[in-house]
Amino acid sequence: MAGMRAYLDYNASAPLLAAAREAMVVALDVAANPSSVHAEGRAARRLIETARRDVAALVNAKAAHVVFTSGATEAASTLLTPDWRMGRGTVRMSRLYVSEADHPCLLNGGRFPAAQVTRIGVDANGVADLDALAAALGGHDKAQGLPLVAIHAANNETGVIQPIDRIAEIVKAAGGILVVDAVQAAGRISIDMSAGYADYLILSSHKIGGPKGVGAIIVASDLMMPKPLINGGGQEKGHRGGTENLPAIAGFGAAVRDALIGLQAIDAVRNRRDEIEATVKTLAPDAEIFGTGAPRLANTSFFAIAGIKAETAQIAFDLAGIALSAGSACSSGKVGPSHVLKAMGYGDSLGALRVSIGAATGAEDVELFRAALASITARQLGKAKAEEERAA
Repeated sequence: MAGMRAYLDYNASAPLLAAAREAMVVALDVAANPSSVHAEGRAARRLIETARRDVAALVNAKAAHVVFTSGATEAASTLLTPDWRMGRGTVRMSRLYVSEADHPCLLNGGRFPAAQVTRIGVDANGVADLDALAAALGGHDKAQGLPLVAIHAANNETGVIQPIDRIAEIVKAAGGILVVDAVQAAGRISIDMSAGYADYLILSSHKIGGPKGVGAIIVASDLMMPKPLINGGGQEKGHRGGTENLPAIAGFGAAVRDALIGLQAIDAVRNRRDEIEATVKTLAPDAEIFGTGAPRLANTSFFAIAGIKAETAQIAFDLAGIALSAGSACSSGKVGPSHVLKAMGYGDSLGALRVSIGAATGAEDVELFRAALASITARQLGKAKAEEERAA
């Protein structure tokens, strides 16, 4: 297996799909501005509107309710603001409620001052404390403005899926607005915006095999929208200014079409993930796999092995040809304590490794992972014995 590599880091960024690459190449040959009214401009506009319909179909939304952005972080920064508008009037969101295990783009509060952000705890599996959320919203002062709740549909580290239906009921009962970060969930679980899943949804192209640098806001209704983060020439109905990134948007649409097909084969991905976890437990019986007491994404496993530092193991895996993460890859390559594990009650000294896979992950990838883990655990066992002998 010398020279082989296995890519097991889909939650950081899924490999670019052939269909997405092809769609981008086609779009690169369309030179016109999508806002131009001539034939070339209309050709560019058709590509964007086709992608808009495709992205909407992924979550059963209306195409007119899709707003393209440069990615999920921009989408979050757009939505997480106190300042909203309804027609010519203004609406005030006086407080933001997020979960302690959320992705930093939600956890940091967007355009809300830190004093106006309330963090809701999670249980040992990373599921939001619904009683605490209901209590916090019950005490919200509506005279100051509406409550805005933002939460991830599925955690990027553990893969734990939040009970969005129940959260939506709590938020609706409190007269609040719900923003759901579906970056990891989209294409891995079914999402239906038409069924009251959320008021606003955040998507990212590169998590489902599309290009980096493009994402979307999906709205249940565009009657009320946040004050734009980027003002410009009125693109995206005035919700996001700037000439649209035509090649990236076209690639996003193509990736979504593949994601819809991939949902039908999610059981095969789960079986492969289960093989990986069985390997971990065989080679390291004392390993802890996080979030197993709650529903999880079929493609994600987050685990820690006693006596093995995650950062050191990540390097060893890389040298052995395995690309995986030590937690999230959202902080410019920095590796440190997982805020998700800390929120789950594990403290901030425990390191963990994340394996995240896709439909293209094969038996040979699992075997490469097994061989690498066997080598790493054997070295750790040898070190432990040497330390025992020195102590004796």
